[in-house]
Amino acid sequence: MVEKNEGKLNTQSELSMKSAGYYSKKTIGAKFAIDSSLHLVVDAISKITKSKHLRFADFGSADGGTSQELWYNLIRFVRMRGDQRPIEIIYTDLASNDFSTLFKTMQGMGENADLAYQKEFKNVYVHACGTGFHRQLVASGTLSLAFSATAMHYISEKPCQILNHVHMVGASKLERQKFERQALNDWESILRARANELQPGGRFICINFGIDENGRYLGNTGGNSMFDSFNRHWRNHLDNGIITKEEFVSATFPQHYRTIEEFSRPFLGHHCLAKEIGLKLNKIFTKLTKCPYREQFENNKETVAPAEFAREFIPTIRSWSETIFRSALTGRTDPQIDNIIESFYTNYENEVAQNPSEHSMDYIHIVMEIERI
Repeated sequence: MVEKNEGKLNTQSELSMKSAGYYSKKTIGAKFAIDSSLHLVVDAISKITKSKHLRFADFGSADGGTSQELWYNLIRFVRMRGDQRPIEIIYTDLASNDFSTLFKTMQGMGENADLAYQKEFKNVYVHACGTGFHRQLVASGTLSLAFSATAMHYISEKPCQILNHVHMVGASKLERQKFERQALNDWESILRARANELQPGGRFICINFGIDENGRYLGNTGGNSMFDSFNRHWRNHLDNGIITKEEFVSATFPQHYRTIEEFSRPFLGHHCLAKEIGLKLNKIFTKLTKCPYREQFENNKETVAPAEFAREFIPTIRSWSETIFRSALTGRTDPQIDNIIESFYTNYENEVAQNPSEHSMDYIHIVMEIERI
């Protein structure tokens, strides 16, 4: 159940990714986006020369699978250049996170055992923190590198429910303004927390979902908009009497997709927040990562049927969205909830199978490198 807090809706109790490694297996695009940022983290660590040890943090890590290769390659880079300093990695996410799979993965008990850096490299220590990234999570001045990918679009509280859509991209002007204010407050809290945690010269690399200069965002780069599809099928359930109006409205995603202007706002002006807390924005740019499921289908149309593409595509969106729709179905039995959720995603899958060329989940990220000065 979503907890009420001073007129807003606390989101922590309704957020979790599907467990047992499902999230990483089905979000290949997120992994591709993370892997492509290796040069940023390598460059950042190359500049950290004075500390006695290296401490990294992966904020909003989920089960750790999508960033595993990035951390493996970064640690290998550090060791290959003769740097034997102790390395500590802290994975952070909400208490509901799949930490069990994360620890098994890091110890080589998962599918990618060859990337189990904790086993291959000496003097490497892995820990976890089950607290949200809007707060300070490690001791002040001890963090060499803060990293977050595909996570900080989640806001700490929903400022309101969205009445006629499931996401802020389809909200009314007033609803969207409320989400924007909440997202700005959260972004400032995130920056304050990272500024406290980072040592001088430390870097915060953030790869976050956002809206680019062409108005594109996750699942909305041409063809059908993914969030409009969510909304359409959820509304069909309402129109057919499968869910109630309250359940329809409760499936408001606790997310806000910021623009470059919104991300940059705390860094602008002579008396900006960034100067107050000692941060500098070194880089900010947008990045498109094509949907791997759609690309695979386009490259193999002669052998891959549209229904097969739909069966592969739906799980990647289900891995992170299902919990939102499930949490909206309060007061029902588990079998009732399962039936509603299955019919919802089945309807979406059938739509994709009928017109596959209109569906993809391209990633739009705002990429930032922020320095603690």
